[in-house]
Amino acid sequence: MLAMPSTHTSLHIHIVFSTKARVPLIETAWRSDLHAYKGGCLKRLDAFPQEIGGVADHVHLLLRIKPVHAIADLVKEAKRLSTEWIRDSRHIQFAWQEGYGAFSVSKSAVLSVREYIQEQEKHHQKRTFQEEYREFLEKHGIDFDERYLW
Repeated sequence: MLAMPSTHTSLHIHIVFSTKARVPLIETAWRSDLHAYKGGCLKRLDAFPQEIGGVADHVHLLLRIKPVHAIADLVKEAKRLSTEWIRDSRHIQFAWQEGYGAFSVSKSAVLSVREYIQEQEKHHQKRTFQEEYREFLEKHGIDFDERYLW
């Protein structure tokens, strides 16, 4: 019998969160810089960003993570560091919403989720963040109370 000398995982997570009160503060002019900065923060936390994108009022992160990662800790730190960066570099009052959505992604779906994130501008010409988020929750079978979504 062969021994397993190490642990092997394929853990992909799609994370979505909004600006506080969904205020559209993330300007097109510096949005890609924010996404790059957030990617660097996540790499320093030893996660593997696969795609980062979004629009003026929310972001999507597709990450490959290690089994030792706690999703809540990754999100908390990514929010904290990016809030500091936005406040320092853009000189605006900024905050992320408290909560977030995290959805598991199979390896076979990674490419389609990456493409979905890349096409955020196009998606949101047809539907709001609230409609998109409700669809994610329903698709993943997550019970929710409408009072706490908006």
